[in-house]
Amino acid sequence: MTRMTPFSNPLLLGFDSMEKTLERIAKSGDGYPPYNIERIRSESEQGVKLRITLAVAGFSSDDLDVTTEENQLIIRGRQADEGEREYLHRGIAARQFQRMFVLAEGMRVLSAELKNGLLSIDLDRPEPERLVQKINISVKD
Repeated sequence: MTRMTPFSNPLLLGFDSMEKTLERIAKSGDGYPPYNIERIRSESEQGVKLRITLAVAGFSSDDLDVTTEENQLIIRGRQADEGEREYLHRGIAARQFQRMFVLAEGMRVLSAELKNGLLSIDLDRPEPERLVQKINISVKD
């Protein structure tokens, strides 16, 4: 028996990679670090502007790495464990994380800022040009 998916419709051509991406997203269930995604409204600019804010208290800018690979925004955090301290109680662990966001076609990362334990990443997607292309029909008799 073959598996039917929403992307197996014959009218949806070239969406195989999107289906794989959705499966990968569904499998990632780690909730650390917590994050917000907000739409930033601007009357003067066209397109979509978003801000992703991650709670990364205890991480310095040297501990964080923000990259884009293909159509993904990847945020990694690595803290070095300080060996010379002697803890009586340790409730704040030196924890590593990797958080990935899939970016739509045309999305751009504008900036990343670390302030008061919050890492804010601004993105935008300019309004695409409307392109109409006439396809010539060749006649072969």
